[in-house]
Amino acid sequence: MKSVALIAAGLLAFQAAPAAAEMVMAQDPESLVKAMQAEGYAAKLGTDKLGDPMITSGASGTAFRIFFYNCKENKDCATVQFSSGYDFKEALPLEKINEWNSRNRFGRAYLDKENDPVLEMDVDLDDGGMSRELFIDNVEFWTIILGNFERHIGYRN
Repeated sequence: MKSVALIAAGLLAFQAAPAAAEMVMAQDPESLVKAMQAEGYAAKLGTDKLGDPMITSGASGTAFRIFFYNCKENKDCATVQFSSGYDFKEALPLEKINEWNSRNRFGRAYLDKENDPVLEMDVDLDDGGMSRELFIDNVEFWTIILGNFERHIGYRN
């Protein structure tokens, strides 16, 4: 009877290991890159101006970045932020950004110092991260928000 219990315990341990390996964590930027690439997204790991990790990617012809925050000495980060900025010849009215923010719960927008629109979305990957599936769901959600925002600001039809 003990051998059956030992075999069952061994099988449970074996099944739990792949689940842990499938976690996406800001402490391991490569885990985000691998998850995105496995789903067909371009994802290139680099660093930002402060030396923190940064991923460059894109969707539907729009480039975006994933910045890492709450890092300790450019490692062991806790959160990420999806970000995309736009360069308009004419300044976008602040009312257009305020309208977006008042009607949309996800995807915070603002005007940068040149009055160009920026869209951001934060994702908390602290305390063990999240499953690969949930992270990819967030990436897909971000791409939907990105498209909706671009239509809202007149960047795409």
